[in-house]
Amino acid sequence: MLSKKIDRPIILVSLNSTYVATGQCDCDGGDCACDLSPLAELSSDIQLSGMLETEFVISPNSQLMNLDDTYSICYGTDHKVVILNKSALDVLNIFKQPHNLHNITTAHPHINEIDLKAAIQELYQARLIIPKNNSSFNLSEIPETLSAWLHITDRCNLRCDYCYLPHLARDMSIDIGRAAIESTFRSASLNHYRRVKLKYAGGEALLCSPLIKDLHLYAKSLSEERNIILDGVVLSNGTLITPEIIEMLQTLNLRLMISLDGLSDFHNIQRTYAGGKGSFQDVERGIKIALQNGLIPDISITVSGRNAEGLPDLIEWILEHNLPFSLNLYRENELSASYEDLQLEESKLIQGMLAAFKVIELKLPNRSLLGSLVDRANLASPHKRTCGVGQSYLVFDYQGQIAKCQMQLHKTISSIDAQDPLSVVRQDKTGIQNLSVEEKEGCRTCEWKYWCTGGCSLATFKATGRYDIQSPNCNIYKALYPEALRLEGLRLLKYS
Repeated sequence: MLSKKIDRPIILVSLNSTYVATGQCDCDGGDCACDLSPLAELSSDIQLSGMLETEFVISPNSQLMNLDDTYSICYGTDHKVVILNKSALDVLNIFKQPHNLHNITTAHPHINEIDLKAAIQELYQARLIIPKNNSSFNLSEIPETLSAWLHITDRCNLRCDYCYLPHLARDMSIDIGRAAIESTFRSASLNHYRRVKLKYAGGEALLCSPLIKDLHLYAKSLSEERNIILDGVVLSNGTLITPEIIEMLQTLNLRLMISLDGLSDFHNIQRTYAGGKGSFQDVERGIKIALQNGLIPDISITVSGRNAEGLPDLIEWILEHNLPFSLNLYRENELSASYEDLQLEESKLIQGMLAAFKVIELKLPNRSLLGSLVDRANLASPHKRTCGVGQSYLVFDYQGQIAKCQMQLHKTISSIDAQDPLSVVRQDKTGIQNLSVEEKEGCRTCEWKYWCTGGCSLATFKATGRYDIQSPNCNIYKALYPEALRLEGLRLLKYS
């Protein structure tokens, strides 16, 4: 029951600016293949007029967490992250039982009718309340974007300790690259995708910048011909950035993702040149050249046992430069397994991440971080699979062979000659299996399952020999998710 004297209900909705135009999250670097189709943006045009007799209930699977003595955070599978003050929460709680709008206004005549109707309207727009007959849970898995990783070169000027590539002197030819792009658009058309996203990667992709230009111009022509929206990103170590490179990327409308794992020695300890020299100074220079020439790069941070302690200083530097970023946990591979100090020690990593969160709390950015704070989780929009591997993702090696995941480039299952390579990828049952979180032991009853989705399938398999079980990083995730949501709540309060 609502109190007779209530403050004006306050309802703040996170619109999640981490989503780019392709409907994908900003974690474009490392081993991410995210294709998480977001919920449709909220619209102020949604009205309740004509629905006075419709019974409404709270959206199923909603979760509630206290932010402080005044505000609560509500997150759920059918709606975005929403902040409610006590009065708004009181109004929401009415709908624990089905109510229609006529009954509410007549049952609470002592409440300011304008405030009550406005609050109910906002709860409806935020999808916190829905019609009773539409309350069954059905999370769509239909992505809008087909992503393709183009491994245009094996060559690299760095020798990062956690890299999974042998760094051979091999480049993709223009003909192979064009055929890979044709294959991608062919599968996109056959499977009714609205968008294609190309990731130009290596090795160091900018060692082949003329090839990137040629391939993306070709992709633009196919995009116009097929009426499919095109997005593209170059994944780089940042050491080769010049004003001319930035101009090329801007002309092609390509985004730039740069790997930066710490300041000074915290970066150099795991990202060095072939001769052993640290790369931090050159990466910092590259980032500043990009900014000076009007291109804001995304920063990909690989968190390991070596650099966790340096995360607070790195995050402070990133926020000072107003850069988008993503925090991604180290993935062991065959080439990195001998470096035991890269391993993720739970308490050390949690301590480093929480210290970085404290820095963010003091310098909250005016954009959502829900898709970038905790490894591959996206707390802004529910989903059933961690990434697009095996579903909406193609990985082309320099010879035009196709793998399911870039961390398994050597395990190819199709090629550029296939009429529909995506169908081959989806039908493969021998390689990495990117199962739904509902198929994973230890995940089915977890409150975070539709945001975490059980973590990276490949990392889980390496640790357990199984794909159908929760991540070995489960305790890390559960320690960090509530704090990530708390930061979003504080950010909404600051800027709203």
